[in-house]
Amino acid sequence: MNEIIESTVLRTEVRVDGEPASYLTVERDGPVVLLLHGTYWSRVWLPVLDLLGAAGLRPIAVDLPGLGRSGGELTPETGAVPALADWVARFASALGLSGPVAVAGHDIGGAVAQHLLVRGRLEVSRLALVDSVTYDSWPVSGVARFRDPAVVAATTADEILAARRRAVTEGLAGAATEQRIADYLDPWTDARVRRSWMALVGAADHRYTRDLLPDLRRNGTPKLLVWGEDDGFQKVAYAERFASEIPNTTLLRIPDAGHVPMENAPDEVARALADFFRA
Repeated sequence: MNEIIESTVLRTEVRVDGEPASYLTVERDGPVVLLLHGTYWSRVWLPVLDLLGAAGLRPIAVDLPGLGRSGGELTPETGAVPALADWVARFASALGLSGPVAVAGHDIGGAVAQHLLVRGRLEVSRLALVDSVTYDSWPVSGVARFRDPAVVAATTADEILAARRRAVTEGLAGAATEQRIADYLDPWTDARVRRSWMALVGAADHRYTRDLLPDLRRNGTPKLLVWGEDDGFQKVAYAERFASEIPNTTLLRIPDAGHVPMENAPDEVARALADFFRA
């Protein structure tokens, strides 16, 4: 199934574990860049996909299982970072990707990307983190409450949509038009996606990034941090610490940008990622 989203970007799918795994891509023969989302969905990468494709890359922005347009449904077990990293490796295998792969992760997708690098689920050639969770920066208070099963059981669809609207509006910062907010919120109108999202955030645990630190401090793989300076969820101070402690790491700060700098400064973010992944 192929659906033209805009310009050269296509939405297509492959089956993983018997369920459709949906992803956005620009179909070309360039080096693959695997793009992972966190508490949002593949929509976060849409503003830079055309630009990455024009730079000679083959970007693949996948929806994690049960989220965005992908099938299946997450549980607290399958929504944990190690299980998601295993799923991403199976997704890559289903696409026939072999050899070193460049990976970028946003938000909790950055934890999955770090896990892929350190635990060897994929052979990662270069790693980019965009406003990613690191150290003990997560889960943020707005999602930490979903670790309580009683809270999950008592939360209505309207309450989830209202909470996601607030988070999306803050995350988009100056790019938060009503149409863009509606685009981001669309998957959460599906009860299955709402349940998957609560499983994802309910499984959020900063031990999944803290436990990687000894190996990250010994890892020489090239790393790029791209960070919105005005991110209220993942503070730029965490990026500064990461860049100072983890070898072969470069930090690019994006002024006047929030948690999703791809929306605030798509040209600058795409240029930084393209230059990094083509180096």
